[in-house]
Amino acid sequence: MNISIFAAGAWGTALAIVFSARHQVTLWTHDSDLAYSLLQERENRQFLPGFQFPNSLEIETDITKALAKADLLIVATPLLWFRETLASFRDCGPLKPLLWVCKGLEAGSAKLPHQVVDEELGDLFAEKAISYGALTGPSFAEEVARGLPTAVTLASTNLDFAQQMASQLYTPYFRVYANDDLPGAEIGGAAKNVIAVATGICDGLKLGLNARAALMTRGLAEITRLGIALGGRYTTFLGLAGMGDLILTCTGDLSRNRKVGLALAAGKKLSQILAELGHVAEGVSAARELARLSEKLQIEMPITRAVDDILHNDLPVLQAMEQLLSRDIKPETA
Repeated sequence: MNISIFAAGAWGTALAIVFSARHQVTLWTHDSDLAYSLLQERENRQFLPGFQFPNSLEIETDITKALAKADLLIVATPLLWFRETLASFRDCGPLKPLLWVCKGLEAGSAKLPHQVVDEELGDLFAEKAISYGALTGPSFAEEVARGLPTAVTLASTNLDFAQQMASQLYTPYFRVYANDDLPGAEIGGAAKNVIAVATGICDGLKLGLNARAALMTRGLAEITRLGIALGGRYTTFLGLAGMGDLILTCTGDLSRNRKVGLALAAGKKLSQILAELGHVAEGVSAARELARLSEKLQIEMPITRAVDDILHNDLPVLQAMEQLLSRDIKPETA
């Protein structure tokens, strides 16, 4: 299969490396300077240093050529540039089956990625009966590129397509599980980033492992409540796209969102944290959109709202923790 991956960040690069073991892969970037560096060094020293490219991996800056040669498109941009990338596909020739790997809710609209796809390309996909879906779950780019064992979810409303793509994309160390709960998988991927900021704050304040476990558990309850309200299935949130991704992002030292929380606990300002991070931390914008969404749907998400207040309303982290701990005691299932 010919695969074109759009965006040569850490995750796009990692997928290009792993999928090159079975397929012909093209890695596209709009940045001509980055493309030159990738071609000359056969390594992405800017976003994923230390991993040599397979000889077969091609680099492309012409989006029309990247689309034309592909049997499968994978968009690996941050959510911030997801809509713009999709829109650029409209005038570049026939569309192909599409996967995306971004996680979050679009800033300002609170739309999930599949809703953005439907708005930008839904008419073309429907006309040609082309399927699409999300590749999500617990996966750090560095570990995927290193060839360490990883298991992810490929979610699509078309289960046959999800199963077909899962069988095509798996490798002995990269297991792909098909799922037909696309909204649930996307909510799991978006909301866990916010809980990871909270657990980073918790660990930075040295509140202990008991507190971290409590935050993660109650965070999963928040994610599940919202996900079910948006059409997701309960079982999805117990799987790779829910609990699995939550555990990794809340505890792994490679987690960007956890790093944001640790830095907030150390007293750093958000603008400084993001400048030092050098990568997108989707939990920062997702916290704002999830808090608004929970208020609109009247769903209790106290951890999410506390993170939003810390990030966007300058609530001191200690005050936020005190507010969470002073909430009325309720049954655990509430």
